[in-house]
Amino acid sequence: MYQFSRAIYRELAPLLPAPKPGQRELDQHRELLRACEATVERLATDRFYFAKPARTLFADIRMYFPMSAQERVYAVVTRYIALAQSYLAANPIAAYMSVSGKPLQCRATTRKGAACQRVPLPHNGYCPSHQHLAETEDRELAREGELAAAA
Repeated sequence: MYQFSRAIYRELAPLLPAPKPGQRELDQHRELLRACEATVERLATDRFYFAKPARTLFADIRMYFPMSAQERVYAVVTRYIALAQSYLAANPIAAYMSVSGKPLQCRATTRKGAACQRVPLPHNGYCPSHQHLAETEDRELAREGELAAAA
């Protein structure tokens, strides 16, 4: 998964302006790479609760670039995050393991309160035993959407 954050960094690093007096150029580059990697890590480990990763990354890094480069920065971020999301959808277990180093686990907890140790299904993050929890989430999201539309 880090290939996506590094690709974003490689494409955006030349667009960084010269550092201000008293600031090192290395600091800007370090912060840009840190923001890219943090977004990709969160996308790989918490994708079901990370609604807008491209928007989040752009908000985190836009301050490092001049206004004239903002459109290009946004285009680069959205393109690579979309590629990362499609890779993650196709290879959720490998992507999670490459970032966390641990095997992917079900999002549910057992009756005793411990995390479920089973391997989840790729489309919703729950194992077959806890599949009913995904349906409950879908109903809750639909109800919240109806309440927001009515307000």
